[in-house]
Amino acid sequence: MIDRQQGREQSGEARRRWAGIAAFVAGLVVTLAFFAFWPGLPHVIDWGAIVVAVLVGALARWICQSWMGKRGTGSE
Repeated sequence: MIDRQQGREQSGEARRRWAGIAAFVAGLVVTLAFFAFWPGLPHVIDWGAIVVAVLVGALARWICQSWMGKRGTGSE
């Protein structure tokens, strides 16, 4: 019984980790695409755009992990 619970916890933690990675990459790519293709911007990816994209990716990861943590504790 305990082994099954530990396996479920590890599975949930792995799912949460992968979702965080996916959220980070999605935030990074969407932000870089915004800076690259938005009309009126210089269409150049500079260090400022990279830093902002990394920050948006980190924010997306934090939001995703927070949401999954609340969802996981509320269902049990």
